[in-house]
This record gives sequence, structure tokens and C-alpha cells, in this order.
Amino acid sequence: MPAQTRPAGGRSAGLASLLTVLAVCAGDAVARTFPFGPEHRSVNDLANQFVPYHAHLWDLLHGRGDGGLLLNWQSGWGTSFLPDLGTYLGSPFALLVALFPRDEIEFAVYAVTLLKMAAASAATTVTLLRLRPGPWWAAAVLGASYGLCGWSVIEATYNPMWLDGLIAFPLLVLVGEWARQGRRPLLGPLVVALCWVGNFYTAYMATIGAALVLLVRLAAARELRVRVVVRGTATVLLGIGLAAPVLVPVFLGSTHAYPGWTNAFRPAGGPDFLARLLPATYGFYTPAAFLGTGTLLLAGALLFHRKVPRRERWLWAGFVVAVGVSLQWGPTHLVWHVFATPNGSPYRQTFVFSGVLVLVAWTVLSYGWPGRRALLGGVGVMAAVGVGAVSSELVTGWSYPLFALGLAGACGGLWLAARGKVPVVAAALLAAALVGQAAATTAYADRERLGRLDDYPAWGAEQRKRTEALARADGWPAYRTDSGREQITGNEPMLFGGQGAAYYSSHTPAVLTETLAALGGGWTSRGRNLQSLDNPVTDALFGVGARWRGDRVVRTDAVLPLVTVRPEGAAVPRYGTSAFRNQEMLLGASVYGLPGKAACPVGSEVFLWAPDFRGTARLGAGGTPVTLSGELPKWRAALTSLGVQETAGEVVGLKGERGGGHEVGCLDRGRLAAAVERLRAKAATSVDVTDSGIRAELPPGTKGTALIAAPRIAGWTCEGRPAASYGGLVAVALDGRTSVSCDFRPPGLRAGLGVGAVAAVLLGVWVWWSRRHGRRLPPELPPEAAVRADALVFEAPAWAAFVGGIKAGALGASGQ
Repeated sequence: MPAQTRPAGGRSAGLASLLTVLAVCAGDAVARTFPFGPEHRSVNDLANQFVPYHAHLWDLLHGRGDGGLLLNWQSGWGTSFLPDLGTYLGSPFALLVALFPRDEIEFAVYAVTLLKMAAASAATTVTLLRLRPGPWWAAAVLGASYGLCGWSVIEATYNPMWLDGLIAFPLLVLVGEWARQGRRPLLGPLVVALCWVGNFYTAYMATIGAALVLLVRLAAARELRVRVVVRGTATVLLGIGLAAPVLVPVFLGSTHAYPGWTNAFRPAGGPDFLARLLPATYGFYTPAAFLGTGTLLLAGALLFHRKVPRRERWLWAGFVVAVGVSLQWGPTHLVWHVFATPNGSPYRQTFVFSGVLVLVAWTVLSYGWPGRRALLGGVGVMAAVGVGAVSSELVTGWSYPLFALGLAGACGGLWLAARGKVPVVAAALLAAALVGQAAATTAYADRERLGRLDDYPAWGAEQRKRTEALARADGWPAYRTDSGREQITGNEPMLFGGQGAAYYSSHTPAVLTETLAALGGGWTSRGRNLQSLDNPVTDALFGVGARWRGDRVVRTDAVLPLVTVRPEGAAVPRYGTSAFRNQEMLLGASVYGLPGKAACPVGSEVFLWAPDFRGTARLGAGGTPVTLSGELPKWRAALTSLGVQETAGEVVGLKGERGGGHEVGCLDRGRLAAAVERLRAKAATSVDVTDSGIRAELPPGTKGTALIAAPRIAGWTCEGRPAASYGGLVAVALDGRTSVSCDFRPPGLRAGLGVGAVAAVLLGVWVWWSRRHGRRLPPELPPEAAVRADALVFEAPAWAAFVGGIKAGALGASGQ
């Protein structure tokens, strides 16, 4: 390999990162999106999951969280955290949120997102230079085009966990190259493990893509040997084994989760598929395949570049077509997505397609600058893409002008570079074309998302007020503090504080969803996004002594401690269709009257249970209307208070666009208070909650079944045995004991640790064997092609001037 490629790796990666950050920030600034303007980024899962989960991680890192790595006491009345950690927070970049203030968590997530994109660009650049020699600055532009692909700036920007897959693909391609050459027996599996821990879902896709890239490179070099395939397979399996302590609990967490909705895959139309290669397009159910025009031009020139060996040309061209078709064909779509069509975007593997196009572009460039014939061929391919996309409704007024300007800039830059003239200008043209198109695409996507996706209020004064009020009211573990029924986003207990029922995850346990629904809880996302339940009976049962309601915290003393006792011989609740009767079964007392079509007694509190109703309900003609948003199975309306019956004869009136059965319950507060006092008399006298369990002391002579106010999810053991279930909650027979000790360990943790330990031992043997029996290799990788250094490398003064110009422009734009 030419000597200039190795030392150039650092500055090439730095330039790629700079271009990436510049383009994304410029696009966000043009769209006036946070943090550069008043428009917020809080859409879909970014607001519902990623910001709250990072806030909870911040709390844990600063010693302020309720729970630990195994158990999360803040959400879902107590739920497993390790699967969520591995799914949403496995990236090493997530730890960086600890460096930011707590009330700037949205900016912290934005900064981490930007850093991941830059890291993907840098990793791609370094990988390109390791695969084949070539111009370092061109590698930087191509690396940045990958980090700025449409999938990255349009889709993954509000699903930042996916960006770890964007980083993983080039790293795994590099691991494949090490396996091909018999190098890095220790580092290879470690990189694989890091990628799979970061985000197993996109790492799985990246692993498939990298394996296919290795096979293509082996076939192109006529080196398709069994030992290389075995070495690569062993590297991947060892890496996955090392990641098993996280992966196994994640996988088992999915098996215990409430079933999500299933979709049928519908491939995008041909014009729409081609349109998404253009800048400034948006379509939720189509592949976000935008890539800088310079990269597409080089990839399109592959078959016309005669310096590329014929065999290699056709292998890479066939590979690109095969990957593109695999995005559209149902069976391969399922393979890419772990054999299940995902909820939401069905093209989550698009980043691999973009990465393959970048590798093809680099292959073309590494054999020398494309001449006129190759450039004209590439322009022809680009013209065909543009014409093929004409009939797509996804094309916007900006798409073709940006496409044409980018194509002109790329052609000009490649023409100048091929003639060795003014290399700084050539690089500037290619970089400017990329940054301009990517910034415009980012800005367009920023605006489209707010109009097409669910959006939520950004963090501000109201959120800060709520957080501070909940913190002042917190009395955990003596009682729970609920962040409120009036939710503005999912996972509010993690975002605002407290220990409530609300919880949203891919791992929402089925037992939690079913128990909460039986007691009158509501949901969205077909049972995976659970809402808080504002009801005096459930507040008493689960020890909610304070909750946010309206614009303030309200308190109550009619609550039970976290551990109570049900008498010997008490029937285990078997829930039916009435939320009122289900609550009474769990409480062990009758507290509701069910009047049917009649009115409730004066002085009782009127509740409405209408899980499938969508519309408004009110008590009498003058009651305050309450909105219910049911539409089963996607949305379930929660049990709702309509107020106190003050006038005899007033009945509940419904007005809605969707019906469904309903039931009215009349709560007698006096009966509830008496029931609470009876249970409190034999409840725990002291409760100690840990990061992975609970301990409680009971009054002397207590008999019966101890009931812990936490869902009986898989992983609970009490007194060394699997915990029992009582109405969906953790239970343990006392058998003469007056103390209770229960621990939680996520299912699969022990097995994962065992697999990880075995993988570590095997890795040690592998490294020892490789060093003892492996063939000795030269310290530098052998060159695969020769290119003229004077056509590939900048003179240092020219590069310094170029960077200096960028810095000066940036400082001028910021007013410094």
C-alpha cells in the first residue's frame, strides 16, 4: 500500500467527521430545528423512548435513579431494565450524556446523535483506506457520504440506537478483511462484540452485509478459501458470545413482551425506490437511500471504468443489484429484519445498501480517476435514475435542482482531479456538492417529520416545574410518586421522576400489560405503551401517595406500603371483564356500586370504564367533559373519573365517533378507607428496596401470603424459589416467617454470563493458537493496486489553506 495512505488515515477521518457535522448542523439550522431554532425534534420514539431512557441513564450514572442495571423501579410499577439497557442504551456513546446537565438531556441526545454520525463517517473512511489504496481526501468525502446517507439523516436521527449499526457496518467490513488476512485474532471478536452490544438489531444487518462484502472480495481476488470463511465465522461467533451477557436477556425479554402488531410487507414501487436516491425526498414506507451524487456517479461509472478488472466490475455490479433487490423481495426482507416485518419503517437495512454503494465507488476510484468514457457512463446511469423517478410523488421541487447541481459539481471535481489540476478545487467541489445536498435533505426531513409523525412538547419551563415538584414530593420507598395521567409522552416516570405505572418499551412485559388492563389501565401502540392509571383504588394498592394532576402535586394518605398480606385461604384473583370487580378482587373488599343505567348515589365518585370508546363523556348536563381515546386494539382508553355525584338522578352521557361497551362504577370512599386500614394493620412495618430486590419485615404472628406491589414479571425469586403470582403481582407464602426477601434477576443473565465466559476462554485459546501457528505476515498490508501519488495526494500547504478557509467561514458565520 502506498505510504501516504497510512498516515493520512487520521486526517482523512477527521475531514469526514467535519463534513458530516457541518452538513447536519447546517440542515438543522436552515430548518430552524433544535438546537438552532424554535422548532423541536421531539417526534415518535425519540420523545417517547430515547430521551427518557437517556435521562434514566443519567440518573443512574449520577446515583439518583430508583433501581439499577437489573431492575427499574421507576417504570411499570417495577420492571426489568437490562433488556432495555441492551436495546436502547448499549452504545458506548450513551455514557456521554452524563457530561451534560440533567435539564439539557435533549441537547445531550442530539450531541450523541451527531457524534455517532461523525463516527460512522470516520470509520468508513479508515476502512476504505485499509481495503485499497487511494486519495485520502476522496476517502473522506466518500466516508462522509455514508454518514450522511438518507437513512442516517432522515430515519436514524430520531432512532439514535440504529446509528450504532451505521458505525458497525464499516467496522465489520474491516473485521472481515482481518479475517481474510489472518490478522487481529483478538481485536476482531472484540469489535464484533462491541457492535452487537451497541445495538444487536442493526448489528445483525451489518453483519450480514459485511459477510457478503467479504465473499465478493474473496471472489474478485480468486481467494475463496474455506479456511477464510471459517476464520470469519469463528470471529463473528466469538464476538457474539462475548456479548451474550447482554444479548441473551434482550432476546428473552422480547419473548416475555406483550405481542406487538404485525404488518405485511409491501415493497415500494420502482419510481419511489429510485426517487429516494435523490436529495430532499421523504417517504416513511420507502427506503431512505439518498447518497451524495458524487458517490452515486462513481458507483454508476463502475461498468465503464476499464482500469477495474472485468471480473471485479461484474461481481460488484451484480452485488449492488442483488442487495437492492433484496430490499424489495419479501423472503429476503424477512431475513434482513430477523424474520419479522417491523412496526414502522420496513426498510431498516437501507444503510447496508448505502454502504455497499460507497464501497463500489471507492473500488472505482482506487484503480485511478475515471476517464471521460467512465464519467459519461456514470452520468448516463444518473440520468436513468432521474428519469425513472419522474412519476414518483415523492419527488419535490428541490430534488432535481439539487440533483443536477450536485452532479455538475461532482463531474467538475472528478474531471479536475483526473487531470491533476488544482486538487484543492477538485476536493472543494466534491465536498461542497455532498454537504449542500445532505444539508438540504436534512432540512427537508426536519420539516416533514413534524407534519407527518407524532410530535411532543420539547423540554422547557413546564417540564422543569413538573420535575422539581415531583422531586420535592418523592417519598420512595415509603410511597410512590406518580408523574401523572396527563401524559405528554411515553416513559414520563424516567423523564420527570417518580415511580409510576407508565412504561413504553419493545420489552413491555405481557403480565404487566394484562394486569394493568384488567385493573382499568389504558394504552397506545397496541399494549406496549402503557399509561398511568389515576384511580384511588389502584393508588392505594400500589402505594401511590403523591401524583401530578393538572398543574400541581396532590397527596393522599389512603395508601398501603409496598408489601401487604392477604389472609390464609384467600382466593387468588381471576380477572374478568369488569375493571371495577377486578380491583375489588385484588383489594379484597367491595368498594364500588354498579348502577347499570341508573345514577350513582349522591356523594360517591363516578368512574367510567369504556376501553374501546373514542369521544367525550360527562356526568349530567353540567359536568366537565372528559375525553377518552379508545380504539382497540391499538388504543385503549383508561378507567376515568367523571367527578363526584352531587345531584340525584344525573347519569353519564357519552358523545363519540366510536362506541363499544361501557360500565359505570360508583366508588364509596368510606369503604375504601376501611379496606385500606384493615390491610395496613397487617402490612409490612419496614421496607427496604434495593437495586435488584426488596426486603420487608412483618408484624409478629403474621400468616398468609405476602403481596408485593410490583408485577410478577419473569425473574423474581423469593426465599430462594420462583415467586408466586397473586393477581399478576409478586407473591410469596409466609409459612411462619415474619420477613420477606425477594430478588430480581433478568431471565437469561446467568446463561449469558456462562456463554460469555466460555467465549472468553475460547477466544484466549484462539489467540494463542493463532500466534503460535499462524503464518508470519509483513507489518504492512501488501498493495493491491498502484496509483500515481501526484494524482491522489494533496500538498500540505494546499490542504492547510483549504481547512483554514473552512474554519474562517465557520467562525464568520457564528459571529466570532
